[in-house]
Amino acid sequence: MPEQSLSWVRLSSGDLSAEIDPLGAQLSSLKDGEGRDLLWSGDPEVWNGRAPILFPIVGALAGGQYRLGSTTYELSRHGFARGRAFSLQESTSSSAIFVLRADEASLKVYPFRFELAVKFEIAGAALGITTTVRNRGDTSLYASVGYHPALRWPLPFGQLRSSHAIEFETDEPAPVRRIDSRGLLMPERFPTPIANRRLELRDALFQDDVLILDQIKSRYVVYGATAGPRIRVDFPDAPYLGLWTKPGAEFICIEPWHGVTDPQGYSGDFMDKPGVFAVAAGGEFSSAMTLTLVNA
Repeated sequence: MPEQSLSWVRLSSGDLSAEIDPLGAQLSSLKDGEGRDLLWSGDPEVWNGRAPILFPIVGALAGGQYRLGSTTYELSRHGFARGRAFSLQESTSSSAIFVLRADEASLKVYPFRFELAVKFEIAGAALGITTTVRNRGDTSLYASVGYHPALRWPLPFGQLRSSHAIEFETDEPAPVRRIDSRGLLMPERFPTPIANRRLELRDALFQDDVLILDQIKSRYVVYGATAGPRIRVDFPDAPYLGLWTKPGAEFICIEPWHGVTDPQGYSGDFMDKPGVFAVAAGGEFSSAMTLTLVNA
């Protein structure tokens, strides 16, 4: 096994380059062939994330706690993986695999012997990311996992911020969900702001935080301005999609999730929590996302 390093790992093709920070296995730079930044910079004055991996929960827990059988544990929003150093398992000029394993510290807050592997691979103008949860224990493991990439808004191609939109693969007529001030899922459903497969981006959409699509039918979206290159985000297996920014910030997060924040007042067992999946002893669960730079 290669020695763990906290140096960013660079991957590239002629059309795209990426850098991954082993702290959280976080995509931290994404540039086109001319070196223009496609990913948010992580400015701590606004939001210090760039594209964190969410594990073993997505969103917040009611009361900051979850119950597994008769035992209660505490976890902060989006879990602990984003703050842990991953080991670099293998790498080439165009691909890398980072791994995080259960240890004494993780077992105190999440009592499963997991292995979380995140593979990044560039091919042409596409960056593929595959996240695999492996169960190294002898009982079933329960988890959620999610992606949280923050793309530049506006993209660096000379178009106005106000001209940017997200186009969906198919119509999305289902109502959307919102969270309260504690980050918990409200029971109400709200009319979708998506019309004719298109979401016109404006800050007012995010005054009440994230937009959650929990009946998503599309398997990809295309983000960008009316002219110039755009970014296609493929999420072939995610049952939830979150869309988020801080109003006025120069990023938009397009977030495919296998999991969702706790509903208001949730007090059930973690294994019954909405969005949580089970991995049998010795088994694994994978989810994928691809970011592709496409010409308009």
